[in-house]
Amino acid sequence: MLDVLSRAANAIGERLAATNQWGLLADSDHQHHSDLAADAAGLAVLHEADFSVLSEESGFTGRSDSESGFTGRSDSESGFTGRSAGGNDSGITVVLDPLDGSTNAAHQLSWYATSLCAVDKDGPLAALVVNLVNGQRYEAVRGLGARRDGRPIAPSGATMLAESFVGISALPPRNLGWSQFRCFGAAALDLCAVADGRLDAFVDCGVDAHGVWDYLGAMLVCQEAGAVVADAWGRDLVVLEHGARRTPVGASSQSVLDQLVEARAEAYEPMKGQER
Repeated sequence: MLDVLSRAANAIGERLAATNQWGLLADSDHQHHSDLAADAAGLAVLHEADFSVLSEESGFTGRSDSESGFTGRSDSESGFTGRSAGGNDSGITVVLDPLDGSTNAAHQLSWYATSLCAVDKDGPLAALVVNLVNGQRYEAVRGLGARRDGRPIAPSGATMLAESFVGISALPPRNLGWSQFRCFGAAALDLCAVADGRLDAFVDCGVDAHGVWDYLGAMLVCQEAGAVVADAWGRDLVVLEHGARRTPVGASSQSVLDQLVEARAEAYEPMKGQER
């Protein structure tokens, strides 16, 4: 499984190394030329391996959730319907973000990645997140731990939000009680930084801004490393729908996660009804 994910990531890296178009498409306010180039390279490998794919850029190609046997929660309001590619018998769906941090990449800021997570009927099975700038590879297999460049990783062990170094996405209404924060712009790498102890926590301070491709691979890396990840509103994070959005929060310990979720909820109380 990891070999296939690795080959897909390698193909994406090679395609991006050969491209000289990183800007936005003429008819899009969010999709870059590089996104589509990376997506095409990854899809070619994953479809050849007989996997269905749920990609940020191209949606679902392959079997629908019900056909794959996945029993996780769906989002009936998303309007998503799977598109059958035919001939897919693997029972595996790979959730793909070919270029997480596209804006960083377009501006030559060194924090962007490829994220892949293979999902079977029991949920996330194997994940690979590759830093496309320095080549660092985070991998995890359900029940077998997590590694960075082949070496086991573990979170920082922080237990107090007030002493924590936190990565954020978007600006919160106010300081949520951390020691320091950084906003890097690529959720997959931010969560992997929690898994290997470089950050104590990560929180999405936006309003349901992340699709499953943004966090699922890194979520498995975190969980297998010993960190914890949850949705800020208690919803299931494992959802194979292109229209579904979530608010991921990750932390080195359950204690920091609980404190961060509570602080976030209190900060957004005056805006209640605008979120979710």
